[in-house]
Amino acid sequence: MASRITELVLDAREPELLARFWCEVLGYVVLQRDGEDIEIGPPGVGFGGPQPTIVFNRTDEPKAGKLRLHIDVNATDRDQADELERLLAAGARRADIGQAGTEPWHVLADPEGNEFCLLRRGVPRV
Repeated sequence: MASRITELVLDAREPELLARFWCEVLGYVVLQRDGEDIEIGPPGVGFGGPQPTIVFNRTDEPKAGKLRLHIDVNATDRDQADELERLLAAGARRADIGQAGTEPWHVLADPEGNEFCLLRRGVPRV
């Protein structure tokens, strides 16, 4: 028997802002609100589906340093350059974590500075 990842939980100073951003990035929808906390996930599937949901827990603590765990994303319907432009237009910004600049991925940050990577290879939509 094995386990699988069903939820990712991120502390957020502005859960609404991050929920909107990640819904745009991933094609997710808001599944549940509990006070200021927000859970997002795939439309029509939700918790327990093949993709994990993301919970944004409201905190007043600022992000400190580089995350020890980050999210990697891959485009499902366009090439990497077009997806990079879409993510930047959605509110992502380029992030420098010491990469050489020749990597086949792009390091980005969400509106609260949480790093994530856009990988080169496209993947099928789930």
